[in-house]
Amino acid sequence: MNVALSRPALWSAADAVVATGGEAIGDWAATGVSIDSRTVMPGDLFVALKGPSHDGHTFVAQALAQGAAAAMIDHPIADLPESAPLLLVADTLDGLVGLGLYARLPRRAAVVAVTGSVGKTSTKEMLRLGLSAQAATHASIGNLNNHWGVPLSLARMPAGATYGVFELGMNHAGEIAVLSQQVKPDVAIITAVEPVHIEFFPSVEAIADAKAEIFAGMSPPGAAILNRDNAHFPRLVAHARTRGISRVWSFGEHEEADARLIDCSLHASSSAVTADIKGEIVQYSIGAPGRHLVANSLAMLLAVRALGADVATAARELARIEAIKGRGQRRVLALGGEPLVLIDESYNASPPAVGAALKVLAEAKLPDGKSPARRVAVLGDMLELGARARALHLALKSDLVAAGIDLVFCCGPHMSALFEALPPCMQGGAAPDSDALVPIVTQALRGGDVVMVKGSLGTKMAPLVAAIDAMAGSTADRRKGG
Repeated sequence: MNVALSRPALWSAADAVVATGGEAIGDWAATGVSIDSRTVMPGDLFVALKGPSHDGHTFVAQALAQGAAAAMIDHPIADLPESAPLLLVADTLDGLVGLGLYARLPRRAAVVAVTGSVGKTSTKEMLRLGLSAQAATHASIGNLNNHWGVPLSLARMPAGATYGVFELGMNHAGEIAVLSQQVKPDVAIITAVEPVHIEFFPSVEAIADAKAEIFAGMSPPGAAILNRDNAHFPRLVAHARTRGISRVWSFGEHEEADARLIDCSLHASSSAVTADIKGEIVQYSIGAPGRHLVANSLAMLLAVRALGADVATAARELARIEAIKGRGQRRVLALGGEPLVLIDESYNASPPAVGAALKVLAEAKLPDGKSPARRVAVLGDMLELGARARALHLALKSDLVAAGIDLVFCCGPHMSALFEALPPCMQGGAAPDSDALVPIVTQALRGGDVVMVKGSLGTKMAPLVAAIDAMAGSTADRRKGG
């Protein structure tokens, strides 16, 4: 089947010209939007963005050869056929933003935007599941949450979507305001405010102020969904009120929360939850483990209520949640004739995220439900913590001890300092970087272990996951739980 024909038209050349102020060459129609020539699909509009190390204009011919319907460019490209379908604009990033703004302009879809120091992607995925069960829903893929990911996600939103769900990220002040003004959320969620990216801020309060920029694109009838248990709740409420947001709702365990946790039972592969969502009692299961996901589910259900969608239907969908690669995905491997459970948390790390992951590791079980022979943590440095980096890394010692972790492996200067502070019985091994840590970890693991790998993206922990996977032989069965 022709992939392009199997997808409905998303952009006509005429609409793209109106959205970008550009000039179309050829009368074309695109069924998708792509910024990566490696993954461009037949029918896509390929946007030639300029990055720090690559210029997409170099790959326009390749994208067209792969079946792209047209390419957006901002300067002539030699050796392209005269008949090549193109969209000429002054600047391709501005052009992409123009597509996104145009897609949002009709305001046919009710839109939720999610930000926060932790939990953005999992909350977005919960919303995608809960709303898709009720109406046509468009959600950003992966973590497309920055200055090019957000307009790309908007540009991909079909006109027939009833709901849109977008993740907004930042590591500097001023970034979320720009993204919010593009997304124009009807409902905005701030999952939590923690000392993440603190290197770029004078205080955690300043991080709270930056997260509150999500209200910049909202109109007064909107709803702000805030964490009632977070220390910065009052500050965020003040920001929402200043923006004139009429509904400021909260979630958490606090007795005054609009979405209040009544009870939860945490298991190795799931959680059972009872909650009060604005007076509606709901009981549901979350298909992946962790108390942090319980909190995220409260935010999601409150947002569903704010949109006027059905809370009970959305709650039932939470049983289908699965951890994704780099963010808690589990694989059951085989080593020495015994199972070895690998928890892949390699995508990123921050103090609250590592703490939450260690709690999940503490509850992990082998496939037969038995406790593991050893619980093993492999940790890489948490980046962008500035002057507080050493102290925040050392503070993880209490989390490791409380979680009953048997063996700890560390890489990076800050995690190595934590390693030295651990009791000798917990010290598995340390190395300056993840490459050097690979042989130390793979030689120490044995069947019956549950091992979790976590670190900031810049510490390159993914190769450690790959090495463990390869070392154990890939009988890897993807599981939602241990």
